[in-house]
Amino acid sequence: MSDDNDQMNAPEPANENDALKNENADLKDRLLRALAEVENIRRRAERDKQEASQYANTKFARDMLGIADNFGRALSACPPALREAADPAVKAVIDGVEATERQLLSTLERYGVRQIDTNDAKFDPNLHQAIAEVPGNGKPAGSIVDVVQTGYMIGDRLLRPAMVTVARAGGAPQSGAAGNVDTRV
Repeated sequence: MSDDNDQMNAPEPANENDALKNENADLKDRLLRALAEVENIRRRAERDKQEASQYANTKFARDMLGIADNFGRALSACPPALREAADPAVKAVIDGVEATERQLLSTLERYGVRQIDTNDAKFDPNLHQAIAEVPGNGKPAGSIVDVVQTGYMIGDRLLRPAMVTVARAGGAPQSGAAGNVDTRV
């Protein structure tokens, strides 16, 4: 009787072979998934490393923009006519400030910081911050009329939006809260 029991408990060769094939296929699938996951992790780590090196100086660059703004304000405070009439020593100082501004901007550019081009541009809320709507003076509605503060990108990210005035649609003054003021006493 024990021979009959052994034969009943022993797996059939065809079923055992199928089970091994299924297990083999399952293990292959798991291996391929694990290899794909490792490759994804490697790519993600490489991308993170690249972004970290590209954007590591973001805070420093943002702080340097204030200095660049001050150079620009200093130069715009002295109109060209006044520069020409200035004493040679004053001209030398102005030339030095201009050279320092150019060097600062070129250094920022070398590290991936570049000015946002606003020449003849349409307002883009991803790049510009509108501070006012003004008469267009011949420019189409929604186009940039004046740049109050230059905007900058670092790599493909916005470092600081350009503060701009935008041409309003039509020539009528904009109705604001003043039209809704209660004049009752």
